[in-house]
Amino acid sequence: MNATPSSPGAAGLAAAGHLRVPIALDDRSYDIHIGRSLLTTASSWEGLPKARCAVIVSNETVAPLYLETVAARLRDHYAQVLSVVLPDGEQYKGWDAIERIASTLLQAAADRKTVLFALGGGVIGDMTGFAAAIYMRGVPFVQIPTTLLAQVDSSVGGKTAINHALGKNMLGAFYQPQRVIADLDTLRTLPDRELSAGLAEVIKYGPIADANFLAWLEANMDALRARDPSALAYAVQRSCEIKAWVVGQDERESGLRAILNFGHTFGHAIETGLGYGEWLHGEAVGCGMVMASDLSVRLGLMPPEFLARMTALIGRAGLPVKAPASIGVERFLNLMRVDKKAEDGEIRFVLIERLGQAVMRSAPDALVTDVIRQHSA
Repeated sequence: MNATPSSPGAAGLAAAGHLRVPIALDDRSYDIHIGRSLLTTASSWEGLPKARCAVIVSNETVAPLYLETVAARLRDHYAQVLSVVLPDGEQYKGWDAIERIASTLLQAAADRKTVLFALGGGVIGDMTGFAAAIYMRGVPFVQIPTTLLAQVDSSVGGKTAINHALGKNMLGAFYQPQRVIADLDTLRTLPDRELSAGLAEVIKYGPIADANFLAWLEANMDALRARDPSALAYAVQRSCEIKAWVVGQDERESGLRAILNFGHTFGHAIETGLGYGEWLHGEAVGCGMVMASDLSVRLGLMPPEFLARMTALIGRAGLPVKAPASIGVERFLNLMRVDKKAEDGEIRFVLIERLGQAVMRSAPDALVTDVIRQHSA
């Protein structure tokens, strides 16, 4: 995994002001636009699919901040600009929201050229993308991520989904956006808890793909939590470069792309076990990375120092490092058995075999049980 694209360094994006990271997928290729003031920059909106109608999907938290700004820009390109404002939270990521989006489209007689715009975090991006994938068997959509987690992970790569009571993101489709517009200025309004949740998805890129980036994160974690513009810009840039490289080789997660789920097998079990919305996705992934790091050590892939290093960094990011004991070991194991990476009921984990390189492995239940008990409180 050390063949990931080299980075121009932390000053790269700051010097350029506006960076485009390409996702190379033949006729489904697109660019990730990263920079400041992108929502009000005319070039952000040029060259998008032509249509009569555009529909902005947002939530009750983000819409008051940015919906009118985006709508004003879209009115320069589309005769009709509609909006759907959904409740905010992981617990609303289900069929009811898809029904609301579809009803708006049908009531407006939206045709197959209609463009959907996902304005919000990962939940809005996932639901909007899924609605775009299934409405009239597919209409174009654009990701406008307003959280750190969405900018570095969920908006990129075409994974769309909704949750089921028995498992997170179990109903969905691979469906690529036309563009990703990551305006770094939107991170200014992000609550501290949401910022920390996003840092979990940034941190994962170090151990799975870039040991130097992991060291950079350790040196710059305080700056990231203080919202230093240059530090945040580089974190978003490097994360998107790595994800673009992975997705370009394995769009549908048949192999390499699975490494992007480091910490997610444990993390999804925490989210489902607690009930969606109790912990933020990034909080569960942060704790999940601690557990996956421990499993990597127990299987002899990494030295004990790796667990200590990851635990310290995740804690410094403001993320939990202990899972709730209330889930219980058996329920924890059963939830992981319905994870999308499981095969024939066997739980498979993304583990680290050396810094910058991940591997998919199964592990004995007894060992996994020890990890769960060790990191629950």
